[in-house]
Amino acid sequence: MPVPAVAIFGSSRTLPESGDWRRAEAWGEVVARAGFAVVTGGYGGSMEAASRGAKRAGGLVIGVTAPDLFKSRGGPNAHVDLELPAPTLTGRIERMLELSSAVLALPGGLGTLTEIMLAWNLAYIQRLQGEPPLPIGVDAAWMEGLRPQLELSARELELLTPLAGLDALESFLRSLA
Repeated sequence: MPVPAVAIFGSSRTLPESGDWRRAEAWGEVVARAGFAVVTGGYGGSMEAASRGAKRAGGLVIGVTAPDLFKSRGGPNAHVDLELPAPTLTGRIERMLELSSAVLALPGGLGTLTEIMLAWNLAYIQRLQGEPPLPIGVDAAWMEGLRPQLELSARELELLTPLAGLDALESFLRSLA
């Protein structure tokens, strides 16, 4: 039986040993200790930190890379057990979603926001079709930017679970069982 997986999205610009790096590393460790494989974009920054944390906890790390798009990145980070190259950015995100039973989003930039939006839209469509929506946990900081000036209903926002710390992350992961 395959190991269930959780995708972790985050910034490629997160610097080693910064606060965001340590948070990503802790998230990867918590996910692996909860019995999930970790799926990331496979490169540096938060993706590497989450991968490192997962490996430290004995977890499986899958990196879905896009080598044709990110030629300068030189391959997956050292903590990736299985690299799955994708031909495009959207193909990469779709593959990460296909592999995962839930999604987590750390702080990040435009790429992370794109990943959240694709996962969120998928969850929205799943719910419209009467299917259980993909569980999405996001760093609580994302919620501030998603509320103002947007035409989002409370029902749409409740598809995102704000995570304000490791206790909230652990609770989110327990809810997946």
